[in-house]
Amino acid sequence: MLRFLTIAFMLVGAAAAVADTSHPGLSKAAGVDSERVNAIEENNEANWLVHGYSNREQRFSPLEQINGGNVQQLGLDWYFETDYNRGLEATPIVVDGVMYVTGNWSIVYALDAATGELLWRYDPEVPKPWGKMACCDVVNRGVAVWKGKVFAGTLDGRLVAIDAKTGGLAWEVVTVDHHLDKNYPYTITGAPRVFKDKVVIGNGGAEYGVRGYVTAYDTETGEQQWRFYTVPGNPADGFENEAMAKAAETWTGEWWKHGGGGTVWDSIVYDQELDQLLLGVGNGAPWNHRIRSPKGGDNLYLSSIVALDPDTGEYLWHYQEVPKENWDYTASQHIMLADMDINGEIRKVIWHAPKNGFFFIIDRTDGTLLSAEPFVEVNWATHYDMQTGRPVETGIARYQDGDGKDLIKPSSIGAHNWQPMAYNPDTGLVYIPAMESSFQYQDNENYQHEPGQWNTGVYAPKPEAMPHELLQSVLRKVTRGYLLAWDPKTQSAKWRVQHSQVWNGGVLATAGGLVFQGSGDGEFRAFDAKSGEMLWQFIAQTGVIAPPVTYRVDGEQYIAVLSGRGGAFSLAGGIEQQLAPAKSRVLVFRLGGREQLPPLAKKVKDFPELPPLAQVTEAQLQKGLELYHDYCAGCHGFNVVSNGAIPDLRKMHPVFHQQFKSIVLQGNLKGVGMVGFSDVLNEQDAELIQAYILSRAHEDKAAEAEAGWWRSIKLWFYGVLASLIGWLV
Repeated sequence: MLRFLTIAFMLVGAAAAVADTSHPGLSKAAGVDSERVNAIEENNEANWLVHGYSNREQRFSPLEQINGGNVQQLGLDWYFETDYNRGLEATPIVVDGVMYVTGNWSIVYALDAATGELLWRYDPEVPKPWGKMACCDVVNRGVAVWKGKVFAGTLDGRLVAIDAKTGGLAWEVVTVDHHLDKNYPYTITGAPRVFKDKVVIGNGGAEYGVRGYVTAYDTETGEQQWRFYTVPGNPADGFENEAMAKAAETWTGEWWKHGGGGTVWDSIVYDQELDQLLLGVGNGAPWNHRIRSPKGGDNLYLSSIVALDPDTGEYLWHYQEVPKENWDYTASQHIMLADMDINGEIRKVIWHAPKNGFFFIIDRTDGTLLSAEPFVEVNWATHYDMQTGRPVETGIARYQDGDGKDLIKPSSIGAHNWQPMAYNPDTGLVYIPAMESSFQYQDNENYQHEPGQWNTGVYAPKPEAMPHELLQSVLRKVTRGYLLAWDPKTQSAKWRVQHSQVWNGGVLATAGGLVFQGSGDGEFRAFDAKSGEMLWQFIAQTGVIAPPVTYRVDGEQYIAVLSGRGGAFSLAGGIEQQLAPAKSRVLVFRLGGREQLPPLAKKVKDFPELPPLAQVTEAQLQKGLELYHDYCAGCHGFNVVSNGAIPDLRKMHPVFHQQFKSIVLQGNLKGVGMVGFSDVLNEQDAELIQAYILSRAHEDKAAEAEAGWWRSIKLWFYGVLASLIGWLV
């Protein structure tokens, strides 16, 4: 399949739909250069020119027209509906009245930032089967703008440069390894970064068996300037540089056959003060350290912050947050730069709150660890040894040595994932979209690597034989998501606001004393930056997981955020929505805004005529359950409960049941993204998966037919039981 896709996207032309290229702001993108970007904070820039507002990535805007005294007058001013209803994660870039933003399938939109008028639309025409390779939805986290060009990574591994004025393609490069004789299922979902006439992009796909790296290209020509690999390859092929040779000394076995991982799928930061590039490096592939590196070793540069020379890509220094990475504890979360008084000395530091649950303060001149304290509940390590800079692991951390029954905190979704945090210098607080969760990691002793499939080396416990509603009640009790105000000076929490779901949005802080954040349950809120009091909220009709931005046009301050439920947790979580999914949108607010979203239709709950239950044994049904959760649940949802953006297989039309094997094995619906799995599944496997899906469909159809009073009693009982289980956990 990957061989076909490699050739296919080379033959497919990209499409630009032109709406209005006469907008005067389109030509202003030519003025975004080093001089303007480097002076953003000094000039109190009213636009949002780069991913984190400035190169320090603090996501703090000096705009204060909207403040605690008038935020209740904030209203929707305009909205723009994108092409799909999947998850949106992009940071809008706003340049002098024009907003550049990405949607699903890497489509780029240019909008009038004051009215929402579509100026142009660029579709890179990503082959839909590539969606299988995207671990965490067909999302994109945004563009970079530089000297009249708009840069974006595509899901199928290209870097495109678009003319900011016309929306036409200036150049594109294939920036991932596509070998016709091998399966290298790279993806790109992260936003590129631009500095000194170079555009830098990373990639994703660790669990599918790839080796991570970042690449720099000339912004004018697309010519490659340098490439830095984050983990070593096969020693027989030689090492690209001394850094890779040294890293290889920390690996054992034949790690390269699994890819190694270490993808830089999100955080890339240019430190203009020290003229260095900082990378947040991801997890190992597979997660299980015993499989990846059987005789031990720290496995550099996994779960590390790595500093490079931005001109040459040469290694400068690193700090590894998680030696012998074992839990999908990436370091690819938001890297924030700051100056900080430590023991009477001003130090140039990194603030980092990665998946592993510790808030790190790191000297960014040389990578020295200055402080590490837990910002959520953790039990994989007790603390960090400040002499060695290494974590002190607990007895349950290495699950390979135990019975696999321990719940390790945090889980693989992390204490903080890709959703950006923000900092307000007036309060001195960092605002983190924090999460608490646990996971029962178990060593998969029968692991076999499957190229192009999900490879962790961890046996994930499958759903127990209990009603789905009870499972969801338990999930809500044992996972928590909240907005956390963290003081980096004291390394302690000042306040926190709990959300109803664990998976929530990125954060914006403003000089108006406000903190903005969306929630997974579909609300967009403003909080008092000092106290955490909620001051304003807006019902967005769908989850808001993207980070907000703010900007000013013609003297008016606007707040913008993307709405669209999706991402890894939303797709796989098995959380059923009560309303029909809304279109994924760009939402823009101002004081006195009076626009209204169209009402949502009620979700159609009726089940179709279902085929009879399959004649299978309990053991065969359990096998179908396991196969479903290994190969299907990542998109179609835990326990066959979809979030609404992907088809709910419990309510599959009978004609698709008739064609089930040809769809699952031969990929008869690959044109809409449903590829075939004949490389890992056979006909009997497909039959057992279908049997499990039918069993869930019949079960839930019967549940919906229950009398209302009896259902209410059951839901009350499930809530009580879930509370008890949550307390025990």
